[in-house]
Amino acid sequence: MSDNKLETPNADKKLRILTNVLKTALQVWLRSQVSQISQLKVEMKASDRQILSGYIPWVAIYASHAVYKNFHLRQIQLEAENIRINIASILKGQPLQLLETVPVTGKITVEQDDLNASLSSALLTSALNELLDTLLPEQRSSSQSIVWQKILLGDGQFTLYFSPSWPIDSPWIKICVGLKLLNNNELQITLLNNDENRPVAQESENRHTLSLGSEVDIKQLQLVPGKVICRGRINVNP
Repeated sequence: MSDNKLETPNADKKLRILTNVLKTALQVWLRSQVSQISQLKVEMKASDRQILSGYIPWVAIYASHAVYKNFHLRQIQLEAENIRINIASILKGQPLQLLETVPVTGKITVEQDDLNASLSSALLTSALNELLDTLLPEQRSSSQSIVWQKILLGDGQFTLYFSPSWPIDSPWIKICVGLKLLNNNELQITLLNNDENRPVAQESENRHTLSLGSEVDIKQLQLVPGKVICRGRINVNP
C-alpha cells in the first residue's frame, strides 16, 4: 500500500476539522451581528488549499426570526462568493473578519408582524420619517417628532398609522402608500390616500422616486397582504 493512501484518511480528517472550525467561526460572527436568531445553517464549498489561504469560493446562509438592530426578519436565504477572511487569526481562536467587500445575493422575507415589532428600530423609523418628509412635508414640519403606531401590508401598497409625539393622546393619522420597484436601486412611492380630513391631490402629483444607493441591486420587491419579499444583492463591507 502506498504512503499516499495511508496519509489520505488523516488529511481528510484534518480538512474536516478545519472546515468545522471555519463554519463555527462564521456562525459565531453571524450571531454577533444580530441580537436574536432562531435557526441558523451555514453551507460552504472550499478545498483544503483554499481554506488554508483564507479564501472561500462559496457560502450559503439560511436563518429565520433574526433581529438586526431591532429590525425583525422572518426568513433569510443568502449566498456569497469569493470571500477573503483572516484564517490565521481564526485558527488562533480570534473572531472572523472579512478582508474584502463581499457581494451577497439572496432572498429576505419580512412579515407584517415583524415590521410592527420593528417600529422601535432606528433603521425603520429613519426610513419612515424620510418617507413622510417626501410625501407630506407639511405634516413633519408641524410636529417636533412622530410616533409610528402600526403598519398594514397590502397588495402593492401599505398603510401607515402615526401620531405626533405630543400631546400623548393625539389621534392617529393614516396614509396609504403605493410601492413599486422602478429599477435595481430605485423605488417609486405614491401617496394614494390619507386621513379623511386631509385631501390628496392627483396621483401623478404625489409620485416620487427614492434612490437606494449604488451598493444595492434589487431584482424583485413583492408586496402582498401581510408580507414583503425581496430578492437582490447588497455589498457587505469589512
